[in-house]
Amino acid sequence: MKSIELYQTESGRIPFNEWYDPLDKKARAKIRAYIDRLTLGAAQKNIKPVGGGVYELKIDYGPGYRVYFGEHGKHVIVLLLGGDKSTQGRDIKKAIEYWEDYETNH
Repeated sequence: MKSIELYQTESGRIPFNEWYDPLDKKARAKIRAYIDRLTLGAAQKNIKPVGGGVYELKIDYGPGYRVYFGEHGKHVIVLLLGGDKSTQGRDIKKAIEYWEDYETNH
């Protein structure tokens, strides 16, 4: 089982939580279930690489939720940020930027 880490900016912001926390309870539960499956290696059909070492986890619920993450070694998943289909292009660019920052500082 892989562990989860949340990316934190230099200023202390946690972009994933800024997106996730305001969502309604049902959406958070669905997303959490997909993340749990991700840690177990059971979400492969919902994952695709988007570039720069970043992956997209597609959530089959709501407005097409997406969770962007990188893998630090073989045992740590770093959640970068989330979004939905409408912000996908912008979110991917931001996730790659966050991942580059994470790799530089770890």
